Amino acid sequence: MRQFGLIGRTLSHSFSQTYFNQKFYSLELAEHQYDLFELATVAELPALLAAHPDLVGLNVTVPYKETVVAYLDELAPSARRVGAVNVIERLPDGLLRGHNTDYVGFRESLRTFFPNPPDARALVLGTGGAAKAVTVALQELAIPHWSVSRNPLGVGLTYDDLTPQLVAAHALIINATPVGTFPRIDECPPLPYEALTEQHHLYDLVYNPTETLFMAKGKAAGAQVKNGFEMLCLQAEAAWAIWNGQGAALNEQ
Repeated sequence: MRQFGLIGRTLSHSFSQTYFNQKFYSLELAEHQYDLFELATVAELPALLAAHPDLVGLNVTVPYKETVVAYLDELAPSARRVGAVNVIERLPDGLLRGHNTDYVGFRESLRTFFPNPPDARALVLGTGGAAKAVTVALQELAIPHWSVSRNPLGVGLTYDDLTPQLVAAHALIINATPVGTFPRIDECPPLPYEALTEQHHLYDLVYNPTETLFMAKGKAAGAQVKNGFEMLCLQAEAAWAIWNGQGAALNEQ
């Protein structure tokens, strides 16, 4: 048996189990399975691995993409660059290597959504592990950006700084927070949505629900919107390549 899974605190919103088990079925991989492992704290990871010796790969979701690093033996270049991990590879000798495929998934998905004009500027809502992956992707695409958080002592902007003029000047706005995720679908980041126009592009990393309140408010203003489902699929395929020893193609070995 080759076992895979997802670790996080609350996983009722996740599509990863369905995605991978459908993949195993279509590939006729009867000895493969993918499970969800809700951990009250990331400190439970060693016990989980001890209890499941067949685990060869894990995905990592909020809120453990950064704190899980302390429990890994080594980091691939992607994880070192981003400073967060969303994929764990269990090596044949039992060591754990962390990777980040979020930034690749977001970067490639964004290419098909945002035209990236020369004067493009972006706002990244959030400063956690997912947001770090987004900022690395934006750097690779040469899109200047500000990070936005609730912390007035952090680096970047706070939500209170987001005036209508500032929002109007940033054509790309990315929600890299869990705000709006099922079941709390009536929530959205606190923005002056009245400043949005048809020139704006709103990308929400959330994919459940299909259309978040953040996206709905953008559509109402005429903006282009996109959820995180394509990013989920792209990062999952990159994870699958890593777990099957094909990480070299992703510059991950």
